[in-house]
Amino acid sequence: MSNGPVIPTFVSSPQARRASVLLAAAALIGLACFGSSPALAQVTPAPTSETVQVWDLFKQSFDIFTIALVIGSVVSLTVIFSVAFELRESRVLPRSTTNVLRDLVRSQRWDDLRDACLSSDTFVARILLAALDQKGRSREAIREAAELAATEESARCFRRLEVLNVIGNLGPLVGLAGTVWGMVIAFTSLGKAGGDATATSLSEGIAKALFHTLLGLLLAIPCLLMYGLYRPVVDRICMKGIAIASELVEWVPAADGKLPEKRD
Repeated sequence: MSNGPVIPTFVSSPQARRASVLLAAAALIGLACFGSSPALAQVTPAPTSETVQVWDLFKQSFDIFTIALVIGSVVSLTVIFSVAFELRESRVLPRSTTNVLRDLVRSQRWDDLRDACLSSDTFVARILLAALDQKGRSREAIREAAELAATEESARCFRRLEVLNVIGNLGPLVGLAGTVWGMVIAFTSLGKAGGDATATSLSEGIAKALFHTLLGLLLAIPCLLMYGLYRPVVDRICMKGIAIASELVEWVPAADGKLPEKRD
């Protein structure tokens, strides 16, 4: 068996640059929001009260709901960076890899092609590997194996993106649950005080309860934005990969021995 070619799996592309610009813009917006949040969150002080800022509210409202939202924010940022870096055409369908696989298929170097597919973790290579496992069987069996592999690869790409949709929809719900819990505690304390609580103390309690909703929205907005922007991109990449793989799968030898005509 001859040594398979070395296949690069990363090249620069316009999609990569566009993802980098979007990611940088999101980071700048986040920094601007966090930088301006203390000034925006200042409450007009009463004569005998101190100015309440975001960090004070964060410390005062720190509970299990806040912990869940902070963990969700860390996870969502990790997923966003992973999606922006991994789900790009330059990594899912690198042109250099596709050209090498196409050359090996048309030259009918099946052993080298299998080695190349095994060493490459790309969309087309995985589909071709499934088709090569059925080499020598009927054309229908080869196509069925390739279609199943294409479905699995497409689902794998969308599963990575679907995490953002789940987090984006759960974030506001967790924040709302924290707000409701905080309001229950605030009004329970008011009832125990016999209704003698001042407007200042009551407003601070409500502000701390609503802070959970704010955290939930800050978690949901970037997740749903990234999900909405990247879903059509992933769909386009998967459709293009399936089209390329379908062309190459027809060259895999079947029991009838027929091969497609060579086209330039």
